[in-house]
Amino acid sequence: GRSAPLPAEVPVDDDCAVLFTSGATGPAKGVVYTHRQAAAQLDLVRSTYALAPGDRLVAAFAPFAILGPALGIGSAVPDVDVTAPGSLTATALADAAVAVDATVVFASPAALRRVAATAPDLSAGQRAALARIRLLVSAGAPVPASLLRALRAVLPAADAHTPYGMTEVLPVTDVSLAGIEAAGDGEGVCVGAPLAGVTVRVSPLSPEGTADGELTDRPGVTGEVCVRSAHVKDRYDALWALERAASRDPGWHRTGDVGHLDADGRLWIEGRLQHVVTTAAGVVTPVGIEQRVERVDGVSAAAAVGVGPAGTQVVVVAVVPSGGSSGRRRRMDLAGPDIADAVRAAAGVDVAAVLTTAALPVDIRHQSKVDRTEVGRRAARVLAGARAPRRARRS
Repeated sequence: GRSAPLPAEVPVDDDCAVLFTSGATGPAKGVVYTHRQAAAQLDLVRSTYALAPGDRLVAAFAPFAILGPALGIGSAVPDVDVTAPGSLTATALADAAVAVDATVVFASPAALRRVAATAPDLSAGQRAALARIRLLVSAGAPVPASLLRALRAVLPAADAHTPYGMTEVLPVTDVSLAGIEAAGDGEGVCVGAPLAGVTVRVSPLSPEGTADGELTDRPGVTGEVCVRSAHVKDRYDALWALERAASRDPGWHRTGDVGHLDADGRLWIEGRLQHVVTTAAGVVTPVGIEQRVERVDGVSAAAAVGVGPAGTQVVVVAVVPSGGSSGRRRRMDLAGPDIADAVRAAAGVDVAAVLTTAALPVDIRHQSKVDRTEVGRRAARVLAGARAPRRARRS
């Protein structure tokens, strides 16, 4: 391509690309970017992470492979099933790093968990290649600080960062492992302060769980996260009603995420608007509950959902016991008294029921984002007395 003529200049406000959301929080949506908005995104990514022509990227999340050429840096995708990010192994990551002499890695939390688990399989040469990585970026779902610490043994020189954003606007904020540790525990996941040129406000929640309040940056107010920046998407493709709802505040994009700003201007994500639990005592957001429950001995993962009619919902917590639950099926069952009491004591809110399951349903793109809507459906069936279907007996 070095000898090929450059294409003609394109007007900056012409459409550049249609990017699709994962479908993890609803049907996949086409998101239209103009050339101006795409350029603004690339400029922000380049400046935020100090990317230079000498950098090389391993995109363990395949769609991000387009960032390498767009930024003018070499990139590689590991030899892995791109539809199953959680199948990435440490050796596959290292081989991709060797292929391009990588300095930067982007991977989802599910991929990184597998990398940490398979690190003992690395050869000395592969470890040396991973030791040259200067930057680790992970997004797509909350990234536990414990996972980033565990990865120090695999990527010892990498500065770990977790940007927050979505297909419609990425990145919005960024936080390093040091920043996460400095923020400490809070109600939700700390995703850092807004990046240069990005403004974040929240639309306060009503008792009904809607976000109708005037946009504010007052600390401690929980509401729908709204973003304004030069790299917000132009529009949704042919989804006029959704576009009208998401941009009803002129110049702002309503993300569908719920959170709050703290006194230092950092954003904390508490869940999705559609997953807010509307109890008789007021609205409850799920992420803080899940974080506290996941610190209980014997619990490896948790999902907090609402069951019942809007306005009188009760909080139900589904947990995955450490080491998996008994049996191979992913059906839910009522938890035993010991784990139920421990979960209730940790949750910080009234919990009507505690259920156990072998695994929580997750999104197909990152394999990291819990599908709370499906968890709520299953929980409602169990609490209504539904039984798992019996297997047909052979004659």
